[in-house]
Amino acid sequence: MKNWKISLWLIVAYTVMQIGSVYLGKGLFNSFPWNEQYTEKDIAYRASAWSLFISNALAALVFLMFIVQNKKFLHIFKEKKSTTGNAILWGFIGFFLVMGGQMLAAAIESMLGIAPGSANTAVLSDIAKVSPIIIISIVLFAPFLEEILFRRVLFGGVYQKTNFWIAAIVSALIFAAMHNEFEHLLMYMAPGLIFSYLYYKTKRLLTPMIAHLLMNGFVVVAQLNFDKLQKYLDELESLKQAVIVFFQ
Repeated sequence: MKNWKISLWLIVAYTVMQIGSVYLGKGLFNSFPWNEQYTEKDIAYRASAWSLFISNALAALVFLMFIVQNKKFLHIFKEKKSTTGNAILWGFIGFFLVMGGQMLAAAIESMLGIAPGSANTAVLSDIAKVSPIIIISIVLFAPFLEEILFRRVLFGGVYQKTNFWIAAIVSALIFAAMHNEFEHLLMYMAPGLIFSYLYYKTKRLLTPMIAHLLMNGFVVVAQLNFDKLQKYLDELESLKQAVIVFFQ
């Protein structure tokens, strides 16, 4: 199967997954037992978590099924690929680049008067507390599916016809728009641009996948332990004030 046909089928599969997860969630909502332990919101969260997990798993299988049909599909660069070790190293370096990029984007948004915080992240965190199965979708499936779609299919397809910057901006913009939080467009474009750079740098999808996985994993851990982190920060602030008073 030709590369453009594989790309088209992957876009279709991803779109079907996104739409299908919504309808599957509605179906699962009526499948979970009601009791005093779970509220209606908890049931809705469990249904959303499992629908996302199932649809992501099926989409991952479909992606693999199409990709293996053409071994050259993942090879879009003429230059030699980095070694596996170098690709993994840059994946870890990329994580810190992404975090720095998001901090810069957050600072710019703050100067523009945009309130911090992502509604999507908050909702996913709440769902994870009720149904941890969604963590697999966030940390494993999302980096796998999104890097193939946005980096190989979109970035790769545009790059082969234009250049790095046009391909990176187009793919990052679509990546940001797909998250449906247009007020935080910069926050989502920043990692999209960096993921494209990591892909271009090493010529391996493994690199942005690792950076994406680490970023999502870090966000999940931070969100699930937000109360503990806030308590720790409050204690540090109290200690800081005590030191200031002591020296005054």
